[in-house]
Amino acid sequence: MTSVFSTPLSDEAVLEPLEPWQAEEFLANIDRCRDLIAPWVGPSFVAADLADARRVTRSYADGQAADGKRLFGIRLNGKLVGGTMFVSFDTKSGVCELGCWLEPAGQGRGLVTAAASTLLDWAFEVRGLSRAEWWTVAGNEPSIKVAKRLGMSLDATLREYDPGRDGGPRRDMLIWSILAREWRAARR
Repeated sequence: MTSVFSTPLSDEAVLEPLEPWQAEEFLANIDRCRDLIAPWVGPSFVAADLADARRVTRSYADGQAADGKRLFGIRLNGKLVGGTMFVSFDTKSGVCELGCWLEPAGQGRGLVTAAASTLLDWAFEVRGLSRAEWWTVAGNEPSIKVAKRLGMSLDATLREYDPGRDGGPRRDMLIWSILAREWRAARR
């Protein structure tokens, strides 16, 4: 057992907080999916070494302590294969943003959608937020599919918002969202 705070996602998978004491495991997970996620995920999240992994997990722990951003791991048969997070969480505005990452071993099982659904339930039903957003770079088809499976609507395209990677061209950013009332209606 890795955590007393664990939510089942399937018979084989759970969602649980990912904390600074798990930085080594987080880094190993990032190493297994680095090439897959680096084109899409901000470089500040894709930890390069153990100190960097500690910085990332500490940043989210500090955010949670301030009732802000939070980080959760997805475990498949006990192994960390990815996760989801509140990139931002603002109770004053009633708005949060979700994000995710996943290594190949966890793909095709609906784990990110199940994990994000768990976060949306909590944000809307427990914390009373009004809106959840999902920002993704145009062309990130797996991320776009998750937004659609969550019932989100495409609100905006921010043209050439993302600076690109390794000197590549700037990229459009897509903003998807769902409102609490829409989430509740879809869950009925």
